[in-house]
Amino acid sequence: MAHNSISIRRRLDRAGIWLSSLCLLHCVLTILLVSVLGLGGQLLLAPEIHRFGLALALIIAAVAIGWGALRHRRRLPFVTAMMGLTFMGGALAVPHGLYEVVLTMIGVTLVSTGHILNLRHAH
Repeated sequence: MAHNSISIRRRLDRAGIWLSSLCLLHCVLTILLVSVLGLGGQLLLAPEIHRFGLALALIIAAVAIGWGALRHRRRLPFVTAMMGLTFMGGALAVPHGLYEVVLTMIGVTLVSTGHILNLRHAH
């Protein structure tokens, strides 16, 4: 039973890393497509994408990182991921533009780092 729970948590951490990476890629590609080609601004910059991404990141981080913190009793992954989620939430509070992108990119990098630290402490 314990092995199954660790496996599920590892999968959630990996999903969190992938989600953070996709978010980072979305930010970079959106900047390039909108600024260079003038394409996709309405769809790619839609606030709903960011709200959905933050909600998904909150759920995955709460389960994987919270579960890991309870299991291995290390605060660093939890604090790092929560700081990242705070930056992501802050990005929703500012108007679309440079500040939103910067806050989001910092946030997803920290969340991903929290998941990586959580995976390392699982061993």
